[in-house]
Amino acid sequence: MNTTISETIQGQRNFFLTQETKDLAFRKKALEKLRKEIIAREDAICDAIYADFKKPHFETLATETQFVLAELNLVLKKLSSWARPKSVSSSWLNFPSTDKIYKEPFGTILIIAPWNYPFQLALLPLVAAVAAGNTVVVKPSEATPNTSKIIKSILDAVFPIEHVAVIEGGVKESQELLKERWDYIFFTGSTRVGQIVYESAAKHLTPVTLELGGKNPCIVDESSSLDLAAKRICWGKFLNAGQTCIAPDYILVHKSKKEDFTATLIKMIKVSYGEDIKKSTDYARTVSNSHFNNLKDMLIGEDILFGGETDPEDNYISPTLVNDPQLDSKLMQGEIFGPILPILSYESEDDIHKVVQRYGKPLATYVFSNNKAFQNRIIQKYSFGGGAINDTVIQVANKKLPFGGVGASGIGAYHGKISFDLFSHHKPIVNRATWLDVPFRYPPYSLPIKFAKKLKTLL
Repeated sequence: MNTTISETIQGQRNFFLTQETKDLAFRKKALEKLRKEIIAREDAICDAIYADFKKPHFETLATETQFVLAELNLVLKKLSSWARPKSVSSSWLNFPSTDKIYKEPFGTILIIAPWNYPFQLALLPLVAAVAAGNTVVVKPSEATPNTSKIIKSILDAVFPIEHVAVIEGGVKESQELLKERWDYIFFTGSTRVGQIVYESAAKHLTPVTLELGGKNPCIVDESSSLDLAAKRICWGKFLNAGQTCIAPDYILVHKSKKEDFTATLIKMIKVSYGEDIKKSTDYARTVSNSHFNNLKDMLIGEDILFGGETDPEDNYISPTLVNDPQLDSKLMQGEIFGPILPILSYESEDDIHKVVQRYGKPLATYVFSNNKAFQNRIIQKYSFGGGAINDTVIQVANKKLPFGGVGASGIGAYHGKISFDLFSHHKPIVNRATWLDVPFRYPPYSLPIKFAKKLKTLL
């Protein structure tokens, strides 16, 4: 007998009320079982993602399964200390007291995952939500059905449905899920859908984390090491066929270096994927025919410096470099999210500003420069989720760094301990002693007003 979405959620609410998920031993046992299941089925996970969009085996290991396993290892090692109540110094006004912050789960969590990193971006928040003591409903992306299927198979094998449930399906199922009342919603995807999720959450005053995207600039100045810059930009941009929310979305290269940089980047693309890129086993495909067509339409009328080859039968678009597109062109209107890289030039920092500020607050920004003053000016001048100097994408590798956007590129951040804290309510408790009770706070107030104006020294 199939349970409805509402019945599944009610079952999780009932299970949460048993207090079982608050037990640390219970959480650890579940996460250890999940780790064991992922390790046992790692090759099958790679096969499923390859079946969805031909993601290379190495990329899947590095950016999907091993990424999640590293998070699981960290959580299992640190969970006891993260969950322990934290003592803080008390206020003199509350003397004598002991003050602590307790970490408690929110309750029932909804995680809506995207298709570009379909395993990692479903499992990473799940691990943290379970570690924090919540029950979870996961909605994988319908655009990657093979991965969705194996996610459900793994989670069904590890968790009872009242603890973690997987709801497969498309827009209809997502809409049904968003009609329900949740204790927290975690969404990764486009800004447009993020707005819909935010609206739905607002009806119930549900807290959210929105991991979205943006038009990520990559600035290459005249002092940069062009060979290294081209190699690292090539890797960060064409990883996962450009379907990475923190990939460089466009290049701003100093006019004096544009020709040399472009030639070097073309050379690096060939070194990475060979002369016949379509035959490379290290290059993924776009996820669907509709996404392929959208990307192909972006190239209409553009000056293609390199690439531009397409095959609709295989959803294949080669790594493509585009010369100086108009800032209001379709290619530059929004996040590209594919293997197309516009290359623009600048002469002054005012030129940089005119372009970068046009596209709001992106999820990432990258600066390639050996000029520390220039690096600092760019990093401090512009607001963005996170980034790197003289590299791309690598900011996600350090679990001590928060990952998240700002403004239209997202709300909230996660990874590592930050994820555990994200899915925990931080409950402050003051434990007052009873052997002393200073009377001046009670009415009728007998102390002069001038004393009240000095209370700030006691707070």
